[in-house]
Amino acid sequence: MIGMITGCGVGDKKTSTEPTNTKPIVLTYAFFAPAGTFPALQMEKWAEEVVKRTNGKVKVDTFPGGTLLTANNMYIGVLEGAADIGLSSPTYEPGRFPLLAIADLPLSYPNAKIPSLIYWELTQEFQPESLAEYKVITMFTTEPAYIQSIKPVRNLDDLRGLELRATGTIGQALQALGAAPIGMSMAEVGGSLQTQVIKGYVSSREVLKDFMFAERVKYVTDYPLGQVSFAAVMTKEKWNSLPPDVQKVIDELSVEMTVWASEYLDSHVKEVMNWASKEHGVQVITLTPEEKAKWDEKLIPLQNKIVGEAEAKGLPGQQFIERLFELREDYINKYQ
Repeated sequence: MIGMITGCGVGDKKTSTEPTNTKPIVLTYAFFAPAGTFPALQMEKWAEEVVKRTNGKVKVDTFPGGTLLTANNMYIGVLEGAADIGLSSPTYEPGRFPLLAIADLPLSYPNAKIPSLIYWELTQEFQPESLAEYKVITMFTTEPAYIQSIKPVRNLDDLRGLELRATGTIGQALQALGAAPIGMSMAEVGGSLQTQVIKGYVSSREVLKDFMFAERVKYVTDYPLGQVSFAAVMTKEKWNSLPPDVQKVIDELSVEMTVWASEYLDSHVKEVMNWASKEHGVQVITLTPEEKAKWDEKLIPLQNKIVGEAEAKGLPGQQFIERLFELREDYINKYQ
């Protein structure tokens, strides 16, 4: 199904509703990170497309930067009616989203597009119970996260005990490698780097420019450590209150925005890495084959742990990861 849809650009002619002179339906859309970040740009693009395709029948008021809801209360806030739509990261709450946490495991993806499509497809197939109260508007992921540090990290000895900001499954991966992951929001990272409360962080690389972290960190270790996932949701009640023609527009945009967000990020990361190197002297460190093998070996138990935790809660963790591997092989052949 995805293969048929992904050839269509977001700007292509799609279903549109009849123009109306009545008062527009207003949807509020909240996100926790600043307006210039790629998930926030996705939010604005989605809003623009909804207004256009409904011929103004729907108006979308966007609230980036945690002005309405934060990462800590986004999904609860949507249930409580503080926003109609909330965009946040299940990666930040692995205990709440144990099945989806499996999709965050480090699996050496070459870009953001492949894990984004896999994440969307798995969610459609498995319908996680943790999302049962919501209508999922769209889902996507970052590219794999990389260690970005003040001092170079070339081996496990350099990593041992190193305080690095990381969350969710990525934090568990760091711990397995011997580092000391510290949980905090991205908004806190800049100040924490300045005071060296942390010596770096693990994230997709666009933040070097989007958050200007290239002013503080000078090294990127080229070893993918999982990805951060995003899900935009509204309540089932709000969804059911929308007219069928508006629902159709939103459904059409779901996987289109998965593709748009991931393709935007992949292109943006290339530009950012060039900029970070030229303007701030950021260097990329490549592990030796022998060192990479050591890191790979240390992460094997993590996969079993995450899958086992899902299974212990009565969830189909093993079936989920087996399907993930099938999709990974398929999409890498298509999109690498």
